[in-house]
Amino acid sequence: MVKFHSSYELTEKEYQDGPKVERCIAKALQLGVRAALGDLPGRGRRECYLERRDPEFEAKMIIEVLHVYREVGVWRTTGLPVKVVGVLSYDEKPGIQAIGNTAPDLPPEPGRHATVGRDHEYRRYGTVSLLSGIDLRSGEVLGVVRDRHRSAEFVEFLRLADRHYPAGARIRMVLDNHSAHSSKETRMYLDSVPNRFDFVFTPKHGSWLNLVESFFGKLAKTLLRGIRVNSKEELRARIELYLQEVNEEPVVFKWKYKLETLPTESVVA
Repeated sequence: MVKFHSSYELTEKEYQDGPKVERCIAKALQLGVRAALGDLPGRGRRECYLERRDPEFEAKMIIEVLHVYREVGVWRTTGLPVKVVGVLSYDEKPGIQAIGNTAPDLPPEPGRHATVGRDHEYRRYGTVSLLSGIDLRSGEVLGVVRDRHRSAEFVEFLRLADRHYPAGARIRMVLDNHSAHSSKETRMYLDSVPNRFDFVFTPKHGSWLNLVESFFGKLAKTLLRGIRVNSKEELRARIELYLQEVNEEPVVFKWKYKLETLPTESVVA
């Protein structure tokens, strides 16, 4: 006995059995391009991961970086030891774009648009880099805003930190493995101020262990997101003003992840 199908059933069967590209087009018409791309071979969602290329990652994380955070937590109560004057979490935030409007922003207007209206075109003035460190004990921020972030700018930051803290004791810094942090120019400066700086490097691909990244995230959300300026100089001035305002009421950033794995008796009081 021959079974007859309705036109709807035939259309549905053809849809289900059709090639993925055809279904993708149909889905794009119905739900949009982004949803449709998931149907294409090799274009579905993927889980990304970061391979640990340092075989001693865990040991370096716990024994070196997290140990510094545990010490700072104790020193907030007991005070810094005589041999240390400050503990900084340092990094660079490069490529901060100075973007300007090509037309004035439109204020919200009842009944038409509830938010600020902004023309989709913009003007680029270039980029700046923020080289910054937060004092893990006080929350105070040190920073310089420059066009680049080479060894010369890093040494400039070290000179700033050297002037900021009292002489005669070490400044401990948590930082990543950027080439400028161990370059010839940097080593020459460190040799000129012996026993002044103590670098604690994060493991390779372990920059997320650096607490200053939390400060950079806060900076991006509260200042940089959607910012419009008329020049790089204006952007630099606004970032520097932001640092000043942060230091008027500094916020202490505290690390919690895996601190419980450290023995309390290992901390030098």
